[in-house]
Amino acid sequence: MKVVINDKPQETSAKTIAELVKELGLNDQSAIAVAISEQVIPRSAWATHALKENMSVLMIRAAQGG
Repeated sequence: MKVVINDKPQETSAKTIAELVKELGLNDQSAIAVAISEQVIPRSAWATHALKENMSVLMIRAAQGG
């Protein structure tokens, strides 16, 4: 299936947000936020929130610094 991650089309076999995060190698990152259609999806819902064809996903990773 094709989804759009941070404005870039990408093929994925993931069915849920949790699977997508794991597929991208980000599952060990604690400071990640995911939004779909401009709505933040709580981490507790990642395992059940289904992805759909051409869905736009925004992933933001917090970084330290200043």
